[in-house]
Amino acid sequence: MKKAKLEELALTMPSFIWLIIFFFIPTLVIFTFAFKPSDSFGGIGQGWTLENIYTLLDASYLLLIWRTVWLSVLTTVFCLACALPVGYQLARASTRTRQLILLLIIVPFWSSFLVRIFAWKALLHPEGFFKNFLVQLHLADPSISLLYNSGTVLLVMVYTYLPFAVLPIYASASKFNFQLLEAAADLGSTRLYAFVKVFLPSIRKGLGTATLMVFIPAIGAYVIPDLVGGTQSEMIGNKIAQRTFIDRNLPLASGLSALLSIIILLPMSIFTLIQSKAKKLSFEGRTKE
Repeated sequence: MKKAKLEELALTMPSFIWLIIFFFIPTLVIFTFAFKPSDSFGGIGQGWTLENIYTLLDASYLLLIWRTVWLSVLTTVFCLACALPVGYQLARASTRTRQLILLLIIVPFWSSFLVRIFAWKALLHPEGFFKNFLVQLHLADPSISLLYNSGTVLLVMVYTYLPFAVLPIYASASKFNFQLLEAAADLGSTRLYAFVKVFLPSIRKGLGTATLMVFIPAIGAYVIPDLVGGTQSEMIGNKIAQRTFIDRNLPLASGLSALLSIIILLPMSIFTLIQSKAKKLSFEGRTKE
């Protein structure tokens, strides 16, 4: 027994050391700096203060936090809504069709992230082809701007993070027994009811993974709102960069980073609790049987 525990400890120790050095300690430093004052040289001052916390309660920062959260939530919702039918059809498609669609999903990752964002910027340019095309069809006013607004940020983020939702859902759906849907239909269930009550609960792990895979990078997005969003569509990541490199206010940047960490860790904690509760209920059900 002791030998098995030692072997288990030897296997897990490198991962724990990695997490402590590159995750726990930096996070602890950030949270510590959030309660320190800034000095005139752009560094960390002496003593302790709650000024940075009070600053985050300012109306402009609350608006920034709200914009960041709702853009990230909407990005996650739209990605899941698009990824669900794609993952479902991928799991049911023939091998050749599945490989082709997966290739089309993965191919954009072969190009630079910045190149893809600049491609969107060129496509939505005020004098670009797409804008002129919409004006010719009388679907857009000549004075409207397709760039530098929250809608554009949402569109590009959904495009960017959609594969992160499709792949986990497909991986989970590929293990689903689709004969269960046929059995539900034989029992009088509609397709929609069977999809919601049979298929979705069976791929909840894939849905949870897809949610985290989209929400976490979306809420920390910096490049997308910076390039296509403008000053009226800034997110927390943009303010962190400004406070760090322009204002040289490291404590306030740390306060924003700590807040961002809390927002990210909250859904992860909820997902972990739900997973552990589901495993516990499953184990109790097997024990009763």
